[in-house]
Order: sequence, then C-alpha cells, then structure tokens
Amino acid sequence: MTAKTVDMKLPSIHQEGSLSSYLEQIKKFPMLTSEEEYMLAKRWRDRGDVKSAQKLVTSHLRLVAKIAMGYRGYGLPVSELVSEGNIGLMQAVKKFDPEKGFRLATYAMWWIKASIQEYVLRSWSLVKMGTTTAQKKLFFNLKKIKNQLSANEVGDLKPEHVNEISKRLNVDEKEVVSMNRRLLGKEKSLNAPIHEDSETEWQDWIIDSKLDQELKYSQNQELENRKKLMNQTIDILNPREKEILTARRLSEDVITLEELSKKYKISRERVRQIETKAFEKLQKAMLNATKSNNLLPKN
Repeated sequence: MTAKTVDMKLPSIHQEGSLSSYLEQIKKFPMLTSEEEYMLAKRWRDRGDVKSAQKLVTSHLRLVAKIAMGYRGYGLPVSELVSEGNIGLMQAVKKFDPEKGFRLATYAMWWIKASIQEYVLRSWSLVKMGTTTAQKKLFFNLKKIKNQLSANEVGDLKPEHVNEISKRLNVDEKEVVSMNRRLLGKEKSLNAPIHEDSETEWQDWIIDSKLDQELKYSQNQELENRKKLMNQTIDILNPREKEILTARRLSEDVITLEELSKKYKISRERVRQIETKAFEKLQKAMLNATKSNNLLPKN
C-alpha cells in the first residue's frame, strides 16, 4: 500500500479573541459512533479515501482543544498549542488500525500530547538541555506534585519538598530546584492579560465544560465496554499467566519482575516472556469478543 498523508485545511484560531469562535466552529463537526468511526477508518486504511480521513480528524478536533487547554499554563499561544495538537491528531489518523478493537480517541491521545509536549519543550528551549525522559517527566509533572504536597512557596521549594519530588520522579534534587525556578520565571497568572494592551485574560481561554462532558461520556463508555470484555476473556489464561499479567499491567501497585521471579522460582526474563504472551493472548481474545458482541462492525 502506498504511503498516505492526511494534510488538510482545518479551522484555526487567528487571534486571541477568536478562541470562542473556534470552539463554536469545531462543535459543528459531529462526534462519530463506533460503527461510523470503524467504517471511515477502514475506507481510509484500505482505499486511501481522503474524505473519510477528514471526517475522522474533524470529529476529534474537540479532543485536541481539550488536551491543548491543559498546557495553557506554560505561557504559549493557545492557537499554537491547538495547531500542534492537530498535527498529532493527523498522525494518529494516518497510523490508526480500526481492527485493534479500540476507539480512535484512545489511540490519538498519545499522539496529540506528544506533539504538544515537543512544541512546549522547543519553545522553552529545553531541547538544548539534552532533555532526558526523566527531565521531561519533571517538566510536565512538577506543578501537579507541588499541588499534591501543598508546596505553594513563591520562591524556592522547601528541602523536604525537593527531596520528595526527587524521589517520586527519580531525578536529581538539583534538577528539581532548577526546573522549579525555570517554571516560576515564565509562569503566567490566569488573571494576567495576554498582552499589555489586551483586556483578554488567560482565564478567558478555558474550554467549554460541555466538551469535557461529551468526551468523558464517550471515554467512560469505552472503558466500561473494555472492562466487560476483559472480565469475559481473562479466564483463557492459566492461573500463573493471569496472576503475572494482573500484577504487571492491571494493578495500581505494579509488582517487579524480581519479586515475581522469586515467587515462581524462574528468571526475570521468563516472567517478562509470560507477561508478554499472556497480554497478547488476552488482546486477541478481547478483539474476537468485540466482533462477536457486535461492538466492532464486521467486514
């Protein structure tokens, strides 16, 4: 199959005041049922039908807007965040396989976030720092952990907070201090004007809560369907496979390969092999169950 691209003209935010206009525009694109999404994705994947790809993209523009709003605290134009997110969405549509049994929104989230995060990192000149995975994790999680610790100091963090953040994210304490100072230096208040001569405040850019509700409903519905399917199919695994897969991928407190290797008296590599095989077996069984339950249209 020849390589396909999903380049298209999408609605855009031309200036600060047009955010609400943009949100009204993208609301006009209907959200798809699972059957509609599947058939469009099949036509795009099998025949290169560009109109089908366009519908897949436009029906998920609200998802991009929702995710982009989560990064507005980094002091960057929302129009650019949305634009970068849309690029990630188009990449997701290009690579999406409807036969895997999950919705495009679930798959696209990773691509959208990755595209926006790369833009944020470039804009903050963090790429020049030779940003490691740990540093990226620190950059995008520092605010959240500070809130959890009630670490609301105006200046430098307290030593105990630095130590706790360092442990949680597995980064050096010096990196925590440095990143906190960097973020404080560029952080914008939600009540601050976007420009000196502008009356529009950052808080005016908050997305319509109705979008949140629509997306949450769709995502919760899919999550419930997948939980039911997993409960129906997990018994195809033998007790050891089930316990290892649950311990490694389905539990909040993940058990290490080392602990499981001691319990079953096998090597860590053997535990990893069992985990991978069990996951593949369960995934295949869930896909078959999806088709048999008519949750995924048949060809």
